Amino acid sequence: MKLQIPAFDNARVLIAGDVMLDRYWHGDTSRISPEAPVPVVRVDEIEERPGGAGNVALNIAALGGQARLMGLTGDDEAADSLQRLLEAAGVDCAFER
Repeated sequence: MKLQIPAFDNARVLIAGDVMLDRYWHGDTSRISPEAPVPVVRVDEIEERPGGAGNVALNIAALGGQARLMGLTGDDEAADSLQRLLEAAGVDCAFER
C-alpha cells in the first residue's frame, strides 16, 4: 500500500497553541565555572528558530499550506524575532501580546 500525502496548495490550516522561540548558543568551552560545575562558553553564534506551535506552522508552510498561527507571546524582542522568522517563511501570525 502506498501512502499518499494530499496536496497542501489550497489547504488553509489554523494552528493554535504554545509558541516559543528556541535559541541555540554555539561556541567553545574554555573552562569550568568556579561558582558551579558548569562549562563557561564563549558564544560565537546565536541561532533562533520557532518552536512549539511555531514549528508546526513552519512545516505546514513548507508543504505549501496557508498557515495561520494564533498564540500568546510576550511584548519583547523575542516575540518580534519569532514573528519576523515566521512571516519570512510565509506564516500569517495572529499573536496576542
